[in-house]
Amino acid sequence: MIEKILPSRVAVAEAFSDLPDAVLLPGEEQLARGFVEKRRKEFTTTRHCARRALDSLGVAPVPILKGERGVPLWPEHTVGSLTHCTGYRAAAVAHRAEVLSIGIDAEQDAPLPGDVHNSIALASEQRRERELRLEHPEIHWDRLLFSAKEAVYKTWFPLTHRWLGFEEADIELRLDGGFTAELLVSDRRPVAAARVREVPAALHGRWLCQGGLLLTTIVVENGPGTARGTGS
Repeated sequence: MIEKILPSRVAVAEAFSDLPDAVLLPGEEQLARGFVEKRRKEFTTTRHCARRALDSLGVAPVPILKGERGVPLWPEHTVGSLTHCTGYRAAAVAHRAEVLSIGIDAEQDAPLPGDVHNSIALASEQRRERELRLEHPEIHWDRLLFSAKEAVYKTWFPLTHRWLGFEEADIELRLDGGFTAELLVSDRRPVAAARVREVPAALHGRWLCQGGLLLTTIVVENGPGTARGTGS
């Protein structure tokens, strides 16, 4: 399903339930130590999806470990992103020669708790949400905004190794299935050796509402000059 809002150069694997044949590799077992059974199953299935997606790129199975702030560590020359929510797990990966960073997120199409919404949504975003809700009240725009902000962070951090707060991205969701995230930070340079000199001032993504799920994606292309975020 999520492949509908990702370019063809990004390989995807997804599952709508936990897979009985999914297993953890050495190293991942340590990461899952102490997990309750439900969390362990979703963790295992999401890692299984990652290996299926990497196999589509011709990359042999490897443990997907965690780096700084829990970011997945991908095999050399690849980039990727993971997501999971109730009833859905997915991985998206690409060759670094073509893509610099990917951010994907999945959420249930359900209302976002009011206290969470107020803590993550800017006044400008709340105003646009109200306008969108008038046209399509069946979509939970508050939860979609949260998902888009998650996708922004998953894209941003591997490029910069810097924290980005919810209030530091002003997201405009559009009815055409796209969104733009204006980064409200004056310094977009990485703090360590990274893949770009500077992240663009705005990232562009896509969203999908289907089957009780809200999905968001961002892809930053590996092209000449400053990296460019795109949803297609």
